[in-house]
Amino acid sequence: MTDLATDSGAALRRAIRELPDELVSQIAAGEVVERPASVVRELVDNALDAGATQVTVKLQGGGIRAIVVEDDGGGIPADELPLAIKRHATSKIRTLAELEGVATMGFRGEALAAIASVSELAIVSRTAEAPHAFRLDARSGELQPAARAMGTSIEVRELFFSTPARRKFLKSEATELAHATEAVRRHALARPDVGFAIWHEGKLVEQWRRATHEQRMADVLGAEFVADSRAVEHAAGPMRVLGRAGLPEAARTRADHQYAYVNGRYVRDKLVAHALRSAYEDVLHGQRQPAYVLFIDIDPARVDVNVHPTKIEVRFRESGEVYQAVRRAVEGVLAATGGSPLGRATEMAPAAAPTAGFAAPPAAPAGLPWGAQQQRLSLADLGTLYAREAPAPWAVSPVPAPPPTAASDAVAVMPGAPTEAEPSTDWPLGRALAQLAGVYVLAENAQGLVVVDMHAAHERIVYERLKAAAREKPLVAQPLLIPTTFAATREEVAVAEARATDLAALGLDISPLGPTTLAVRARPAALPDADPVALARSVLRELAELAEADAVRMIERARDEILATMACHGAVRANRRLTIEEMNALLRQMEATERADQCNHGRPTWRQVTMKELDALFLRGR
Repeated sequence: MTDLATDSGAALRRAIRELPDELVSQIAAGEVVERPASVVRELVDNALDAGATQVTVKLQGGGIRAIVVEDDGGGIPADELPLAIKRHATSKIRTLAELEGVATMGFRGEALAAIASVSELAIVSRTAEAPHAFRLDARSGELQPAARAMGTSIEVRELFFSTPARRKFLKSEATELAHATEAVRRHALARPDVGFAIWHEGKLVEQWRRATHEQRMADVLGAEFVADSRAVEHAAGPMRVLGRAGLPEAARTRADHQYAYVNGRYVRDKLVAHALRSAYEDVLHGQRQPAYVLFIDIDPARVDVNVHPTKIEVRFRESGEVYQAVRRAVEGVLAATGGSPLGRATEMAPAAAPTAGFAAPPAAPAGLPWGAQQQRLSLADLGTLYAREAPAPWAVSPVPAPPPTAASDAVAVMPGAPTEAEPSTDWPLGRALAQLAGVYVLAENAQGLVVVDMHAAHERIVYERLKAAAREKPLVAQPLLIPTTFAATREEVAVAEARATDLAALGLDISPLGPTTLAVRARPAALPDADPVALARSVLRELAELAEADAVRMIERARDEILATMACHGAVRANRRLTIEEMNALLRQMEATERADQCNHGRPTWRQVTMKELDALFLRGR
């Protein structure tokens, strides 16, 4: 029986041999060329590296039957055309030092060879010095004179004709066309100085002319994206983060408007994606997806682009710096104070000096004798911040009524109502008029009617105050009368010992009693009803998965979730009747609070109804 097994193994063994070049290229094509869009991406990369100012992509059958990419770049000399389709032949790099600091879109020297191995490929190119162009047929190697202006045209026909199994995995022509168009769109957003055109079956599908960055974004993603987003400009040492971040209220159901670039190269990087999710985490509702176009400019030597054959993934040498830079850049623009429609239109008045760690309301507009005395909305003493009982939601100093004037001595003026001498338009959120159904506050501003969800608005105000105070001291731990013990894995015990400081910052005291036993001696005072064992296991599991640099962010996130719960319970409830003075105090505090346009759960806190919209309801002017 043993002899039979030995003979069978010897029969199955095959000698080690070097693979033929064509098979090697076809294997490489499996990594580089997934579908027609992959070919389009690689060829447009080459066109941009050649200094093109106009790139035209012509497709047939969604790119399955034919792809032609034409550019007006510097061209390829005739004697270098045969080298262009050889594996690992490139003009982009020469040494390891150049590879480590590569700034071009392509550099691996694999794309054309891989594409030529699974298609019929031809190159027509002309340099400025050449009397005419030359055409190279990749299959036969034949080089012939051709007619063409300066630049390069690359023709790719019958993709995957030599590997029918790969062709079966392609989708419909319409689907492949959509993917190819998206590949060009990604380049177009990064290079507004270059014109792009896409043709399909002889018809113009998309065209983007040379423009400014903002105009190119409007052309590619629509004017609504520019209107519903804010400019991002953040510097962190030699690194810069630029672009536009969509407002929370303009979030989408799909993640189809998310573009991140590193040194002009479109990337799908987990670190950058996580930083962006972190920046949006407490202003988005449900599973909504933010829209953004961000460009990270960083020293090429500090990022490794040679980690994936398609160059769509990168590795940062200082990942923590990049994470913090991206998160702070986007958080900065999302943290605008409330009161500008969709967070866009109105510049806030300068704020007074902050008190007790919180931002003060904006200074009163000139010429408002009683409005200038508007008091801020206040909470109970912050010494009870992490006590079990939530802070008292309202403690508002009343606003004095406007003094009577000579012209109105005989007329009673409702407290808080604007008079003719006191326009309600000076405050971004205007003056309170009334309360509707115990839920909404109605106010008047320069644009028309403002409707405020008072619970959602006050919830955000309380939440931001709690966060500001929490930055100054850790969560208070509540010692347990009887420590709770539980059986733990050796990994959990190791994490509890190594991360004792991080656990203490979360209000947890977890100590080992043995090799496989842990004791919970304290839990956060803000979570008196939480199961100590379940809470301990959950936190230990997250800490085990995170690097020490990321643990700080996890602690902040866990703390913010606790504070969000406290804020929800501490905010004013529906059906609570407010005076005009209290409503105005709420509006003023919204104007001075970061992220006041959304509550902690991402729901909007207020809506603007313009005079034009109101006139339309009543058919005025028709």
